[in-house]
This record gives sequence, structure tokens and C-alpha cells, in this order.
Amino acid sequence: MTDVLVVGGGHNALVTACYLAKAGLSVTVCERRPIVGGAVVTEEVIPGYQFDIGSSCHIMIHLTPILKDLELETRFGLEYCDLDPFAFHPLEDGRWFAFYRDLDRTCASIATVSPKDAETYREFVRFWGQFNEGVFAAFLKPPTMANFGREMMLRMARQGDGAKGHAKALGLDLGKHAQTDLLRKIFTNYGALIDETFEHPAVRSALTWLAAQSGPGPTEIATGEFFGWHSMLHTSGAKHPKGGSGMLTQAMARCLEAHGGTIRLDAEVARIDVESGKAVGVTLKSGEQLRARAVVSGAHVQTTLLDLLRPEDAPLGLQKRVERVKVGNGFGMAVRFALNALPDYPGFPTDGSGDCHQGMQLLCPSTEFLMKGYNEYLRGEPSSEPPVLGMTFTPVDPGIAPPGKHSMFAWSQYHPYDLAGGQHWDDIREREADRITATITRYAPGFAASVEGRFIQTPLDLERRLGLRRGNVMHVEMSLDQMFMFRPLPELATYKTPLEGLYLTGASTHPGGGVFGASGYNAAKVMLKDLKPKRGLFGLGGR
Repeated sequence: MTDVLVVGGGHNALVTACYLAKAGLSVTVCERRPIVGGAVVTEEVIPGYQFDIGSSCHIMIHLTPILKDLELETRFGLEYCDLDPFAFHPLEDGRWFAFYRDLDRTCASIATVSPKDAETYREFVRFWGQFNEGVFAAFLKPPTMANFGREMMLRMARQGDGAKGHAKALGLDLGKHAQTDLLRKIFTNYGALIDETFEHPAVRSALTWLAAQSGPGPTEIATGEFFGWHSMLHTSGAKHPKGGSGMLTQAMARCLEAHGGTIRLDAEVARIDVESGKAVGVTLKSGEQLRARAVVSGAHVQTTLLDLLRPEDAPLGLQKRVERVKVGNGFGMAVRFALNALPDYPGFPTDGSGDCHQGMQLLCPSTEFLMKGYNEYLRGEPSSEPPVLGMTFTPVDPGIAPPGKHSMFAWSQYHPYDLAGGQHWDDIREREADRITATITRYAPGFAASVEGRFIQTPLDLERRLGLRRGNVMHVEMSLDQMFMFRPLPELATYKTPLEGLYLTGASTHPGGGVFGASGYNAAKVMLKDLKPKRGLFGLGGR
């Protein structure tokens, strides 16, 4: 018998497992695939190429204490490559601008296309950066009303003078209404907020496409913070693990094992076992039963509470409510390209020394282009001209491709899981990959001819391989009614379930998707308070 059984080996589950093991608890992770990491994993799906088949760009985890607490870089072999600029936006007329970690350099770059927007962007980063300090503090605590009020609402109250200053810097005089206007910005949609804040179409396009990465469309209410949050990129930067995204979870696996934990691969959980209203272990697909004092699942909330829990073991009404959690209709797909040359953006060298190949390449000509794809998605059609977020890591990490070769990871939106007109993803996957190739070629002539192989991940593929239900990489929709203390449901928001001894972590829980680890960090805090290990909270002197 072990202290804790962990269902799934995604990065949040591994964060929880590592903290529990470091505190002195015995921990066993059961992962259904032959490799640990969930959607933070790197595999050789084309010979000679190390492809990230989930996440690639790591941002928010660098704002947490996780890397330091778990000694992932100093003891367990994790090495990060800086991506600076973290984003690059080419214009179709040959001009471009980039977002660097250094704010002055970013503003100078934006000024080449719009001096007015360069100064507006500086004020945007200052203002939203202050507000997001409170948001981030709330992310690193269980989302109770007390924590939300302390970290968010009090921060807004203190922002009164800042809101006035922000408005004044933008040429507005809101007087005593400045703080209320901040609340309006949060509750509006990011598409409208970006349009009212910036003037140049290219600046609007770049920022709208960045904000769209969280999933909700540009017109969805109460998404203003998806725009404001990007001010934090100038604090965190963007990085890629040397060797691939999966090197993060491999380092976590080494950390866990160093602290006495066990990882079992090809060990798919068939059922969470419950006795007298308490989770007491799991039964594997092989029929083997494992016993534990507690079980924590990093799998999708619906997988955990609908597929792995028998109806007779679930509290009355819980499964009905979990069925109604909004998973959505997918929203994107990926194509991983094996290349004989880097994308040839006009005016830049193709040897990887240019700013265009360092970070996220924002290939979206206009907000109208983005909205056209989004409206097609709402009708159940894949975007006929999809915007693309491209990433080429070989300039900073040449070992992920054969000598003289390169790779490009392309994430694209919008692509519904359920298709209109009786279409099936297995029939149209090549066509949709061709459309993504066409968008890249629009900016980098000759790109299509440089492609030597590609690995396609439709929304259906994401579900099949990574367990991302309906292809939603955020697990459940990141809409206001499913964030903070509402994620995924109020009775599940603090990582506990109504069943004694059964806990949740992962993107289904607060604060949501992305390579963050905050859910795993928070779940560990909650579990350690309940399980009371001998070494104290987190095994770090009672933090």
C-alpha cells in the first residue's frame, strides 16, 4: 500500500507527485502511455526529429517557485533555451515588428510601424502588469472566495489611481470613473478591447492572435484579461527546454524517483476504487489492484469522474453536473514539419540568426482574417484560411533535428471537433494540413517546397493520443463561468471532491491550461494539509 496513487503522468500530476514525495509520502504514478508527460512530451515521430507532440513554448511556469523548489535545473538536468524575441509578427508588405523581453526594445520595434501604438503598448504593459501581480498571486492559491477577494478585488481597489493614470496616458479623462472602467475592460471581449486601445491593423492583429491562444473567441464576453495577461511575458519571458518540451517532465520524473516515488508506464487505470464513500486505490486495465490512502487524478475531469468512477460510487448528482461542464468543440490543430531549411521570411537570413526564427511567429494578416476563420468554426467548418502560430526551435536547439535540417511546429485555429455536413477528421486531415502549409507559405515563399515530412494532429488526434477530450488542449473551456472558483465546478474547485481521499489536478482545475504547474502546486498544498506528512508542508520547512 502506498500513501498516494496519481492517475496520469501529465506535468501538473507530476508537480503534485514530486511535492508529495519530497515531503516524505510514498507516491506511485500510473501513466497509460509508454512515456510520461501527458501533453508535455517529446517523441521521435519522424526518424531523427524530436517533435513536441503537445506544448512547446513554456511561459507561465517561470513565474512560479516550482523549478527552484524541485531543483529541476540545478539537480535533475533541465536546461532552458531563451526565446527572445518571444513573438515576431511579419506584415505582408515586408515590414515586421517583434516582442522582446526588454520593453524598450519592443516599443522601438512597434514604433517602426506605429509610433503611437508603441507608446500605448508601453502604458499597457505598465498598467496591466500591476494588475496581473494580483491575478498571479490568486493563481498560486486554491480559488476560494477569500483568496480571490484578497488577491484580486483588493488589487483592483488599489488600482484606482493607476487606472486614472492609465486613462490619462491614453488621452482620456475618466475622473472618478477610472476604476470602474478597469472593471469594464475585464468584462469586455478582448477583440473590442484591443481595437479600442491600439490603432494600427497589424498591431491589433498580432495582439488579438496572441490573446486567442487561450481558446475563447475574440467576441466572447469577459475575456479582456486574456489580452491583458500578455503584459506578464515581459517578466517571465518565453523558453523552450533543450531537447524538447518533454525534457521538463523527464526532469520531474527524475525528481520524483530521487525522492522515492515510482512511475509505472503502460499502466492505464480502469477504475478508481471506492469503499464506504472513500477512495482507497485504483484498478488497472490489466486487472491489478493498487491500494492507497489517497488518489489524485491529473486526467480530464470528465475522464476521472465519469469514466473511472462507477455511478454507484459517485455522490448523488455529481456525475450529471460533470457531464454539463463545457468542454467545447475543440478549437485548434497542429502540424509538426520536418524541413530542409528554415522558413524564408523576406529580409531575414535563413541561417537562424534572425529575430524571426527565435520565438512564436504570429502569421495572421488581420483581425478580419482571424474572425473569418472563427465564424467558419462556429458553423462547424474548419478555417479555410487558418491563422498560424509557428515555432522554429532549431536555431537555439539544433539537436532536435538531424544535422543541416530543421523543424517547425505550427499551431492553428479554428478547427471544430464536431464537423458540419457529415465530414470526418480522418478524411480531411491532409487537406487541413495543406491549408496550414499555405498560410505559412504566404509569409515565407518556398516553405512548402522545404517540407520533407509532417506529423498532423487534428482535434480528434489530440483526443486519441493525449486524452484531450474533444481536442480541447485546455481540458474545459476557459470562459469566465469556468474560471477561478467555478473551475470546473464550485464543489470541485479546491482540488477536493465530495469523495474522501479523491483529489483533482490538471488543466480541468484552477487556473487552467498551459505549461504552468500551478494546479499541481496548489493541489499538493491541499493534500499535504490533509495527509500531514512528517516533514511538514512541501517538505520545505512548512512553507
